[in-house]
Amino acid sequence: MPSTDTITRDTTLCISLAARPSNIGTRFHNFLYDELGLDYLYKAFAPTDIAGAISGIRALGIRGCAVSMPYKEDVIPLVDELDDSASAIQSVNTIVNTDGHLRAYNTDYLAVAQLLASHQVPTDGEFAVLGSGGMAKAVVAALRDSGFHTGHIIARSQNAGRTLAEQYGFQSSTRVGDLRPRLIINATPIGMAGGSSADDLSFDPDVVKGAETVFDVVAFPATTPLITLADSIGKETISGAEVIALQAAEQFVLYTGIRPTQDQLQRASTFSRS
Repeated sequence: MPSTDTITRDTTLCISLAARPSNIGTRFHNFLYDELGLDYLYKAFAPTDIAGAISGIRALGIRGCAVSMPYKEDVIPLVDELDDSASAIQSVNTIVNTDGHLRAYNTDYLAVAQLLASHQVPTDGEFAVLGSGGMAKAVVAALRDSGFHTGHIIARSQNAGRTLAEQYGFQSSTRVGDLRPRLIINATPIGMAGGSSADDLSFDPDVVKGAETVFDVVAFPATTPLITLADSIGKETISGAEVIALQAAEQFVLYTGIRPTQDQLQRASTFSRS
């Protein structure tokens, strides 16, 4: 990250917008800027006016913006163009500003698909995804495209859950009930630090015990109550920290045009969680 005596009017600014921002993305990107000698600076924000924030990106020439819950769908009408990765699921997690033109992407989808493959999660089993918002859309699309055929979308909003499930050929419900899927995924803010549900389990213990793989997209903390429980009883786990590292790597390429080496990405990821 540039020191205060090297930041100039030419320093390129990238930001993140989240209801409860963490330091993970900030540390990840700034580590790589320093590693690669780039005149960039990354800063996290918690906007109270999302439309005003997006207008500011355009007006101030901010190069890139990461978008987190709960703004992944809210920003869609505020940008100029949707990349296929975002338009296919109507969810945005990345905005790139090129001379005032805002193009939106979704790198969450890519990260989830990569993690399902790298953890060798069997695609012939049943899954349950908790949530129906922007992150849930990325997760469900990645599951479908990874080869999963049987699954349930669990959402408090019956209409939202049904719409998402029908779009990708799965089933929906407002509760897990007697389901005991082999793969369970939390795609809600439950367990996120700083929130009212920070200490809550997104799935009942019996559901966790019945699963083989437990996936929580919440990145901060990396060990949410769900991941902590799953680890304690020997389940295969995938954390939100893994998601954020992979999707941030793709964001970095979009912002800078440079793809770091795997070693650089690994060290940036480790540093971001330290």
